[in-house]
Amino acid sequence: MSPKRIILAGGSGFIGRALAQGLRERDYEVVILTRAPRARADGVTEIAWDGERPGPWVASLEGAEALVNLAGHNINCPHTPANLALIASSRVNSVRALAAALPQLAQPPRVWVQAGAVGFYGDTGDRPCTETSPAGSGPLAGICREWEQSFHAVPAPRLRRVLLRIGFVLGREGGALPVLSRLTRLFLGGSVGDGRQYLSWIHLADLNRMIVAAVAEDLSGTYNAVGPDPVTNAEFMRALRHAWHRPWSPPAPAWAVRFGSRLLRSEASLALMSTRCLPQRFQERGFQFQFARLADALRDLR
Repeated sequence: MSPKRIILAGGSGFIGRALAQGLRERDYEVVILTRAPRARADGVTEIAWDGERPGPWVASLEGAEALVNLAGHNINCPHTPANLALIASSRVNSVRALAAALPQLAQPPRVWVQAGAVGFYGDTGDRPCTETSPAGSGPLAGICREWEQSFHAVPAPRLRRVLLRIGFVLGREGGALPVLSRLTRLFLGGSVGDGRQYLSWIHLADLNRMIVAAVAEDLSGTYNAVGPDPVTNAEFMRALRHAWHRPWSPPAPAWAVRFGSRLLRSEASLALMSTRCLPQRFQERGFQFQFARLADALRDLR
């Protein structure tokens, strides 16, 4: 029997690369839709797409077991009006392009797993958020609402849909952790701002297991893809210093973070915003986290 095929739209990034490897280890056939396809020797196929409109890539969806959409412009950039428009359009347009492909298929994918973000909740302070918490305010929350609405509007009533609101993903080869680790090793791993803002983190391995569960099990609806123990920025940086055997680092006041983000072409609000999310629906299903404690996750990723 042929292996089940999984389509990863936008799967050439940090999360997609690890997910593709994990799916191959589970004997799935993996096809990545990417703007810059390349030949690979690991059994993963890459096919060109522009994330904007249907094209020859549509044929790869025929008879697929699942579609996982991870496409979207990196949010770690200055949040100018132009960049915010790009962040929004790259997400919404990818959903619409995939939706436009479905009517062309005799046998569409059985399930669509769509990436979202905990930015949906906005800046929540120390208020815990579950999947039933309301949308927040601010530019990123607005983008997340539009992103989710485009997914919910896909006219495919028999399609099983899973939306994962993904938190701060910890991994060795991408995301913010390698940068924070380098700064910490240089004794620059102090708390940011007042240090009280919450960070909803998840180890990359647990996120990939959540995505696999969304494909293989009977999940539907919205799930917070975060670990069970959100921590404040001060707690996170303290744990990171401990992992790298750095006893102390000077704190970075908010004004210094804003100044430094301009120099680094980054966005200060990503470090200063507080989002305290809980994976209530995954916990209700009995999901077993491999890395439920931050110290264990950081020890694994050193």
